[in-house]
Amino acid sequence: MSMPRLPRSRFRTLAALIVATLLLAGCDAMRPPVAVTEQGQSIRDLYDFVFLIAVGVFVLVEGLIVIAVIRFRRRPGDTELPKQVHGNNALEILWTIIPTALVGVMFVLSFITLTKVDEVKGATDIRIRAVAAQFQWSFQYLSPDGTTVLFEQLAPEMDVPAGKVVHLSLRSNDVIHAFYVPQFLFKRDVVPGLDNTFEFTVNASDAGQTFRGQCAELCGTYHGAMLFTVKALSPADYDTWLADQIAKAKATPAPSGSTGAAVPGAVTLELAAKDVAFDKSTLEAPADKPFSIHFQNGDASVSHNVAIKDATGQEVFHGDIFMGVDAKTYSVPALAAGSYTFVCSVHPQMTGTLTVK
Repeated sequence: MSMPRLPRSRFRTLAALIVATLLLAGCDAMRPPVAVTEQGQSIRDLYDFVFLIAVGVFVLVEGLIVIAVIRFRRRPGDTELPKQVHGNNALEILWTIIPTALVGVMFVLSFITLTKVDEVKGATDIRIRAVAAQFQWSFQYLSPDGTTVLFEQLAPEMDVPAGKVVHLSLRSNDVIHAFYVPQFLFKRDVVPGLDNTFEFTVNASDAGQTFRGQCAELCGTYHGAMLFTVKALSPADYDTWLADQIAKAKATPAPSGSTGAAVPGAVTLELAAKDVAFDKSTLEAPADKPFSIHFQNGDASVSHNVAIKDATGQEVFHGDIFMGVDAKTYSVPALAAGSYTFVCSVHPQMTGTLTVK
């Protein structure tokens, strides 16, 4: 049974529609994410301009090739070579001047855009320091002059006010990392010994949105777990949230992860980390009595700590993060009887069960 053949004109129309659809789909897929910052929008505008030039050049060149293939194809009866043309000064000058002019325009626009994106005025009271360590982010909220840490958010989330300029400095405690939020449309390296700074403004219309971020520089075995989020709040909500966090920090005179000598007369638990794993999967401690954890970090150039979470996942103790090879003694406050989870905040896959009875 033979299949019916489409008329040649319809076949050409269908083929043209398929090609156009594929081209449009490809063009959209190659565009960057929707920008959520003023600086990111400048980058996207530049990208769109360069992309349109690239599409125009592609269509022109490919179109001329197709025309040449069809117009000058060999036909039945052609037995001699057509007249050969060698050189065309006007055409060669034209295709030299036009690309040079386009490159010059793109250079100027790129310089203007990058200068705007890299500009750091420092005329803002909202100052945050992102601290990168294998393999976790923490965020320190600074005083307006940038010299005092008001409080530190150990959870991998940075809260910022939408519609206001945020001055962000980047610091690494170990190796090279990179701060990257896809919808910001640019990334910045985090280099040990050098604080890298930039400023950004999340669009006011994006208040209430949360954006995913990550380390974009291969920094070790668990690089893929080094994620964070940026949460945009309205200015009023941000001021309320900031005041609440500062009040909580002031209300806690000593950090929950205080270190020092073991509590006199208290039980001391031994725990160690080696090859990014705890040496024990279970620990036991007495209920309603403070106890100590003597923690040894045996991984050179890798940061570890011990945190304790209750059955709901709420963190009830957070030990100081430090880089090995070293040891610390954590003083843990009294816990009610029950089952808890101890975990390394830097490496969430390092977990165990703490039974308090």
